Amino acid sequence: MDGKDFAHLMEDMDGYLCELAGSQIRDGLHILGDVPQGDTMIDMLQALTRLPNLHVPSLRESIASMFNLEATKLLSNQGARLDTVPTSLVELAGRPIVTSGDAVETIDELGKHALALLNEKEFNIKDVKNVIQETFSPLSTSVDISDLIITLEFVCETLVPNLGATTQEITYLIAALDGGFIPPGPSGSPTRGMAHLLPTGRNFYSVDPQALPSNAAWQVGVGLANELLSRYLKETNAYPEHVAISIWGTAAMRTHGDDIAQVFALLGIRPIWQKESHRVIGVELIPLQELGRPRIDVTCRISGFFRDAFPHLITLLDDATNMAIDANEPLEKNFIRKHYLEDIASNMNNASARYRVFGCPPGAYGIGILDLIEAQNWKDDADFAKCYINWGGYAYSKKEPQGVDARSQFTHRLTSVEVAIHNQDDREHDIYDSDDYFQFHGGMIATIRALSGKQPKAYFGDSSNPDTPKVRDIKEETLRVYRTRVVNPKWLESIQRHGYKGASEMAATVDYMFGYDATANVMSDFMYQQIAQSYALDESTQKFYEECNPWALRGISERLLEAAERDLWENPDPATIEALRQTLVKTDSMLEGRLDPTV
Repeated sequence: MDGKDFAHLMEDMDGYLCELAGSQIRDGLHILGDVPQGDTMIDMLQALTRLPNLHVPSLRESIASMFNLEATKLLSNQGARLDTVPTSLVELAGRPIVTSGDAVETIDELGKHALALLNEKEFNIKDVKNVIQETFSPLSTSVDISDLIITLEFVCETLVPNLGATTQEITYLIAALDGGFIPPGPSGSPTRGMAHLLPTGRNFYSVDPQALPSNAAWQVGVGLANELLSRYLKETNAYPEHVAISIWGTAAMRTHGDDIAQVFALLGIRPIWQKESHRVIGVELIPLQELGRPRIDVTCRISGFFRDAFPHLITLLDDATNMAIDANEPLEKNFIRKHYLEDIASNMNNASARYRVFGCPPGAYGIGILDLIEAQNWKDDADFAKCYINWGGYAYSKKEPQGVDARSQFTHRLTSVEVAIHNQDDREHDIYDSDDYFQFHGGMIATIRALSGKQPKAYFGDSSNPDTPKVRDIKEETLRVYRTRVVNPKWLESIQRHGYKGASEMAATVDYMFGYDATANVMSDFMYQQIAQSYALDESTQKFYEECNPWALRGISERLLEAAERDLWENPDPATIEALRQTLVKTDSMLEGRLDPTV
């Protein structure tokens, strides 16, 4: 590499490390009715003010503006060197500041310090200006601190009282069991600029399905579509002709329709909103000249809950698909029309050739792949593909709102998919918190690989910051979660506070990583090795299992040994494998002590 290329490499590495360092790390599990205290309260408040909340500026942006910096610009490339480094920021940091990542780290430290001071003063709103002066003196007397005052007063006046009302979770649970009234409240993700959803414990309501996708979701969806196409174009020097996406109903509720908006954007279709009600009353074609690229063919695999909760959106997706198919445009600029005409030429009937929305049979839910994983009842990708198609091969459309068996058409669609994508919209959970991620996304990847014989591009969209949506390769996302949570001592220590349940969560994390690797080939040997050391072989961790949940240790050891047997863990250290076998034997002794009443 020449000097310029090496400099870019170092910049990218520095930015990546800064992103990992700045990741939000959960502190254990939520306990019903438990109010955050001390450092946990400070971390929670920092997470809730990470983004703007309605009329309230974000804590990070409020502080950045004091130094004539833009937080969004800093976050877009944390490895980049700053053209101008604010002297006052360097003085407050007490160390050199060279890159955007250095500035972000210092800004976050200052924000946390201000929140800690407020915590000491019991979040008295009268102390806000004194806290700012103490944190930023003498800078605070020479710059505009109005935004920071608004943010910190919002913390004192709204966030802390609402977090204090977490005790209502138990109060209203008891009231519900007694047949009493539960106050209503909105739903969503509080750390995604929606802290107004607090307090928890209320009877949350959802969204108006007719208003999805919202205008804000449309902006995010366009950003996700552009990021996806930009990445694929950079990697292959071409546009993808066929993309597949998994869509969940819960995500549609939280984001007001980001995923649907992304599908529309890829198709080159724009929602039409009624001005008075902000409801979506239809869709329209974006002219090719305005679009500036081809229309992409998109196949959707919707969840059962999405099917039940949003039939209106299925109709909109069908309208958008047909509108793009029927547009009389050059085929090199309209991939969905190109594929439709190819299907018609191969004697597929008109209705089948237009199917693009698939899901479970009516009344069914899920993917079914978890059952194969848990029972160890699979051999290769073909087994996953058969399961994925059988569970998701019903087509839904405007004319078939109840669904129709279209497994052959679903198989045909997936055979030509070049990109498989799933999106995540918040930082309150990750891909190894639920089996749904590897079932929906991993299952799709495995099925495409089995049908086409090629590994598709597997992307993971991140819209946790709606202003700067990102698209990562699934292996990149795997490594990000692995490094920030899975083997992070901070998380491991926090989860072990929960005893039996904490151990269960650790075992589940290993299961979900295994499932994603089995379906999407995302794990490397060094990851399995570190998990074996941190989760199964560490002496203090084994003692924790022995006291709280030996079954979890047995499950982890069995799963890691299975990974080696199936060559997912391709070249394991023989000493590690033997240690895992001995640990498995050791769990039998632990369980005998649990089961034998005389011991």
